This record gives sequence, C-alpha cells and structure tokens, in this order.
Amino acid sequence: MDASIISALAALTGAAVGGLTSGIANWLNHRSQVRAQWLLHEKSRRQILYRDFIEEASKCYIDALQHDEADIPSLVGLYAKMNRMRVQSSRQVVHRAEEVTRKILDTYLEPDKNFVELREMAVNGTIDLLSRFSDACHDEFEDMRLF
Repeated sequence: MDASIISALAALTGAAVGGLTSGIANWLNHRSQVRAQWLLHEKSRRQILYRDFIEEASKCYIDALQHDEADIPSLVGLYAKMNRMRVQSSRQVVHRAEEVTRKILDTYLEPDKNFVELREMAVNGTIDLLSRFSDACHDEFEDMRLF
C-alpha cells in the first residue's frame, strides 16, 4: 500500500473521529441545557401553584375558624389547585395538601373561634396549618436540584 494512501486514510479517520466527538459533545451540551431550562420552568410553575394554594388555604382556614358556614367557591378553588398538584407534584406534596384541605373542612364543623382563642393558637403554634406542606414543597425543590 502506498504511504500517501495510508497518510490520507489516517487524516480522514482523524477528522471523522474529531468531528464525531465534537458533534456528540455539542449534542450532550445542548441536551443538558434543555434539561436545565425545563427544570427551571417546572420549578417556576410549581412555585406559582404552591403560592396560590398557600394563599387560598390560609384564607379558607381563617374563614373556617371564624364561621360555621363553608365558603364553597374558595373551597372549590382549593380543590382545583390540589388536583393540579396531583398531576405535577410529588406524592408527599399532594399528601400534605390533602391533609391541609381535610383540616380546613373539619374546622368548619368546630365551634367558631374568637380573637382571644385565635391569639392563643398563634402563640402556641397550632394556627400554623401549612408548615408540613411548606416543608414538603421545600424538599421537592431540593430534590429537583439534584438532577
């Protein structure tokens, strides 16, 4: 075999391997960038949903503490947000959201609280209905960081 042919084949093989390596590196880089963008978008969607759920649940809970008649439109909104969580959130977050919703419904059946009782609940921490839900959300966001 002629030395010039071997030299040309070696150059072509080197160029092909270099081009293939570069192409694979670019593909992997693009894939990781798309994944990072998707995670950021997903995290943002969940943050908005969780914020809205926390605001709605807080309003419903205070209403339940002060009234024995349920605010049906607010409860419907709360259930709608909880069902959206079932689609896009972890099981732990959904479980904690269900606990919050059940507690709100049960609170409507309890006697109304006056300001002194509400203050006592605030002082001893029993008014904080959403702490376990918030912790589950925080854990979920931490898990998203690992990807």
